[in-house]
Amino acid sequence: MNLRLSGLLVLVLVACSTVPETAVEEMTPVVELVFGLSNVQQLTFEGDNGEAYWGPLGEQIIFQSKRHGNGCDKIYIMNADGSEQHMVSPELGANTCSYFSLEKDRIIFASTFGVVDSCPPRPKPQGNKYIWPLFPYDIYSSNPDGTDLIRIRENQGYDAEPTVSYLTGKVIFTSEIDKDLELFTMNIDGSDVTRITNHLGYDGGPYFSPDAQKIVWRAWYPDNAEDSLRWRENMALNQVEAVPLSVYVMDADGANKHQLTNNGATNWAPSWHPDGEHVVFSSNMDDWNAEAGAYGHNFEIYIIKIDGTGLKRLTTNTFFDSFPMFNPNGSQMAFASNRDAENPRATHIFKADWTD
Repeated sequence: MNLRLSGLLVLVLVACSTVPETAVEEMTPVVELVFGLSNVQQLTFEGDNGEAYWGPLGEQIIFQSKRHGNGCDKIYIMNADGSEQHMVSPELGANTCSYFSLEKDRIIFASTFGVVDSCPPRPKPQGNKYIWPLFPYDIYSSNPDGTDLIRIRENQGYDAEPTVSYLTGKVIFTSEIDKDLELFTMNIDGSDVTRITNHLGYDGGPYFSPDAQKIVWRAWYPDNAEDSLRWRENMALNQVEAVPLSVYVMDADGANKHQLTNNGATNWAPSWHPDGEHVVFSSNMDDWNAEAGAYGHNFEIYIIKIDGTGLKRLTTNTFFDSFPMFNPNGSQMAFASNRDAENPRATHIFKADWTD
């Protein structure tokens, strides 16, 4: 694969399975956020944290965290001000990609619980390549307190990255099928599974638009025989090599697919502005290392119109910033960052006020 990622980048970029495990350089003081974001508040102060997603009323946030000596991520819920943080996932296995249901009477998340109850081992990077393992995740549903745990999606491969439409209650997720990664929808109980994409390569990180008429997601498709072969070889080994990613938008039925970013960088973690006309995402597009001939590890947050115009950068610093998500009324954004001055190697959850 024609990778253009720096060897410094040791991030899980093609899934929602963890937060940075990166060789961090000495960081300079943070530059104040610009364009629309202000009043940044840190919500977590222990462990490594990521994937923070608002509930349908904007009163709570569900996220994943590796803390208290755990070797892999568990799922936590907290109030929107960061208070009352508590674990809701099984104590066994790796857990990731959590979300509230429409009625907030259930939560969903991916977990290796019941398949691999220990923390699955991660492969070592191979030179400048970052290898991301396809853990045997299944998708679970439970009450918000973690009780009544039900496996709602199970197969021999990878099932993860679920999000929920807060209009219809439909779930959209990534699943391994025929040694490929595609997008599917289903009901919150696991019924009515429908395939949305059918293209060799990576499809992941999907979100329904606020009106549930469109989907934004991240993707990479091999465009030559060599890349196609490498992709199939890695899938046979249950792993993915980090690849350049682009942000795409399509209709909810999979029609009218179009590409929003096409810059050779890693563009990922897209989600919607409540107006349904913009998406936010994270990218290293502005961290080109000419000497290495690759994009670096400094990810910033951007906003773009769904016609691909109006690209604007929202954060400007030397820290990892990603997983942006607006609350339902668009007044605040939650995101993950390495900007904790006391522990710059840890990733924490922050929120900021938003003004259009």
